[in-house]
Amino acid sequence: MEETLDIQTSKLEDGKVQITVTVPAQTVKQHIDRHFKDLGRARIPGFRPGKAPRKILEQNFGGHEAVYGEITTDMINEIAPVAVDSQDVLFIANPDFDETGIVADGEDFTFTLSGKVKPEVELLSFDPVQIKMPAEEATAEEIDAQVEALRTYYYSFETIEDRAVAAGDFVMLNMACTAEDKPVQGLNSESRLVELGAGIIPAAMEEQIIGMSTGDSKSFDFSIEGDEDFAYLGVSAIHADIAVKEIRTKIVPELDAEFAEKLGVESIDALREQMAEAINKQKAEQLPALKEERCTKALAERVFGEVPVDYVTFTRQDILRDFYINLQQQGVTLDQFFAQQGITADEFNKDLDEEAKEVAAQTLALDALYKHLELEITDEDIDKEFQVVDDPAAVRKQWEDNGRMSELREAIRRRKATEWLIENAVVTLDEGDADEDEN
Repeated sequence: MEETLDIQTSKLEDGKVQITVTVPAQTVKQHIDRHFKDLGRARIPGFRPGKAPRKILEQNFGGHEAVYGEITTDMINEIAPVAVDSQDVLFIANPDFDETGIVADGEDFTFTLSGKVKPEVELLSFDPVQIKMPAEEATAEEIDAQVEALRTYYYSFETIEDRAVAAGDFVMLNMACTAEDKPVQGLNSESRLVELGAGIIPAAMEEQIIGMSTGDSKSFDFSIEGDEDFAYLGVSAIHADIAVKEIRTKIVPELDAEFAEKLGVESIDALREQMAEAINKQKAEQLPALKEERCTKALAERVFGEVPVDYVTFTRQDILRDFYINLQQQGVTLDQFFAQQGITADEFNKDLDEEAKEVAAQTLALDALYKHLELEITDEDIDKEFQVVDDPAAVRKQWEDNGRMSELREAIRRRKATEWLIENAVVTLDEGDADEDEN
């Protein structure tokens, strides 16, 4: 269809593009004939199905203007995506349509559409980016951290009877806390084991408990004003009645043959080898994505000026759409997601705004790099995208008919730019964040 169209593209002000499409009379006729064939299936008194004259059909379906107006709308909706796609244009908002009249038998039909398109940005430099990355192989420090975490997992408790409560102890408490004679949420329980220093109870309350001994009881007042971790309680002055039932300390096993045997390995050295293998496997899975993330972020920092707000909004909508699709696939509602993550709608929207700004800058930076490098998309690149599906030819035709090939080309362009960016990045070792990134 697109081969029969006359398509003209022109740039307007404010980052807009106008596309003028002239549909030849023969193609218009095909749409008119198809529409009347569909109408002819209706039962018209006095006529067999498919035999009613067009004038009769027009009278039964609202008149000439209504019928031909519907033909015009259907034709534009079918042709416009393909026409836009043929020009490799991606609008970042719904375009405005301007058609003159309705289609007519034996005549060409022209319509235009215009709207804002993806902007172009300038980069301060096109040199390879410089990034820091964790070591590709497990380091001694990483192995030590994993072994220590394993020791901590197999902890046990030892009851303390010969001293008072100290910082870091685990204390079995009976506690009753009130504010304005009302129980304080989360600070009323019996036989509750509390780790001091872990933020389970307010620091001001811990200070009063340190120094108490098993069997001691104590009543006191304390303030949580300025304690942000407990601001959600909505009070400041609290009265507490506390009884210490037991004092415990955490004991972690020694790194010896007994511990190795408990874990089913021959020795601590064998355990460390297992940890190294696990870390290396994790690095092999995660480091490529981490390198891509750091490279694209470094490139985005070179964007000159601000990314246009319209494109940030467009990117935000894309991210949000994918997010909702993911929620639906998981069978999770938005409220359930907020509860699982422990965030509010305002916090979610704030994070989404920041992500949209970052992603918008990164994608435009990749587009600029692709253009600067004068990279090209080959037919082979396109074919590869469809080889992963069962019927490549059918899926490709569907994409072409729906005018989605420009989306595919954009994705390929960005991937090619990303591949160059990663391959040419100047990487230095960053030991400081190895644990953070890989654990």
